[in-house]
Amino acid sequence: MGGRFSSLTTRGRAFVAAGVAAAVCALALGQKDLLRVAIFLIALPIVTVLVVARTRYRIAASRTIQPVRVPVGQASHVRLRLENVGRMPTGLLLLEDHVPYVLGARPRFVLDRMSARWRRDVGYSVRSDVRGRFTLGPLTLRVTDPFGLVELTRSFKAQDTLLVTPEVHPLVSARIGGEWATNGESRPRAAAADGEEDVTVREYRDGDDLRRVHWRSSARRGELMVRREDQPWQSRATVILDTRRIGHRGSGPASSFEWSVSAAASIGAHLLRRGYSLRLATDAGASVATAARESGPSAEAEGHLLDALAVVGPSSVGQLTHGSLSLPHDNSYGLLIAVLGVITPLEAEAMVRIRQRSASGLAIVVDAPSWAMSKERSPAAVAEQLSEALRILRGGGWRTVVARSGDPVPHVWTQLVVGEGYGQGGSSSAPASGATRPVGYPTVGVPADGSAPPLTGAVPTADGPTSPRGDMVGGPAT
Repeated sequence: MGGRFSSLTTRGRAFVAAGVAAAVCALALGQKDLLRVAIFLIALPIVTVLVVARTRYRIAASRTIQPVRVPVGQASHVRLRLENVGRMPTGLLLLEDHVPYVLGARPRFVLDRMSARWRRDVGYSVRSDVRGRFTLGPLTLRVTDPFGLVELTRSFKAQDTLLVTPEVHPLVSARIGGEWATNGESRPRAAAADGEEDVTVREYRDGDDLRRVHWRSSARRGELMVRREDQPWQSRATVILDTRRIGHRGSGPASSFEWSVSAAASIGAHLLRRGYSLRLATDAGASVATAARESGPSAEAEGHLLDALAVVGPSSVGQLTHGSLSLPHDNSYGLLIAVLGVITPLEAEAMVRIRQRSASGLAIVVDAPSWAMSKERSPAAVAEQLSEALRILRGGGWRTVVARSGDPVPHVWTQLVVGEGYGQGGSSSAPASGATRPVGYPTVGVPADGSAPPLTGAVPTADGPTSPRGDMVGGPAT
């Protein structure tokens, strides 16, 4: 009984207190009429509690989040739908949805009355400047009686998840290496003893054009087979993200760590849209492998990558080595792109050894002290360590660029792949006379005469020998 009466509101408790006071005065003064009033004041809240407690409200609730994956800084709309599936009308309804603090204040709504079979929709927006996976719910429902004397609280168990992903920047398109033949007949093939058609066909899949069915192979194998001449050999790329806590500076959304995560997300999404098969590796051992569909770029693959980057956090790894990175042990790195924090010359040598297993190597070295100058070392010592690490990386075949606080991700990427002063898609136009490079940006593979950087090289094919193509091979800066 005590649990039931705990649902009394302040008004209900005031009624009970007034009734008790009136009863005491009526007994002391011998006033029967005042005693009747006292009995009414006490009985009304008690009867209301018993009636409301026995009332079975049947209310269904659902939550819809649109979109469920949103970049940082953008809003997502949440819609709550409530339906009175019972035959008894409700009183005043107070709704409160539980949301994390970073998404804003808890939304509260008041619904006057819901008749039988009545449906109501309410909505609110959430926005976060911090990426991550956030849980919305449970929804709390408070039901009151018409007099406002009793309030019952009920909670729905359903919860939903909102993913706030890193910001993805549009990047310049350029041939960046690590690519196989781009389409059709130009790719290498292996000849089998039963004829070439055995290695140029595959099993039929839903959605394939029936005009591509290879009837001879289908008759021999007993199932539909289609030709593969029109399908590209998918390019491969590996993105390394340095998540070591000691390799970054700053805090919150303006830290060098968040800049690096956004850069990795932008590069990964850019490569997936170009049809690459992508692997994301971090020093904490996390590894995500995803690929676009054969028919073209896949939003599902990009979402898989962003979901992983939405929850990545700083690691406690002390040194960046091949063992700390979740990289395969075979020569399947393809194009290798690294987003690095503060690295030592010893760690740069480890990255050089990793570079030897890739077709091309590109590295963005984040000058983390520019986000918040380190107090442990003088700026001169930090600059000297950075310079030595860059020298080792370039000497080992990495093409590098330094990113400092305030540098936009697209600008850093453009400098890395096509160099300062070159336009979209790598089309070269010589820099204007007297144009200078911003202070702090090293020259990365751009000849002194301003011509386009060389993008030639050779990548191992599936059969072992090398085939020359227009892939970029990193090397020492000139």
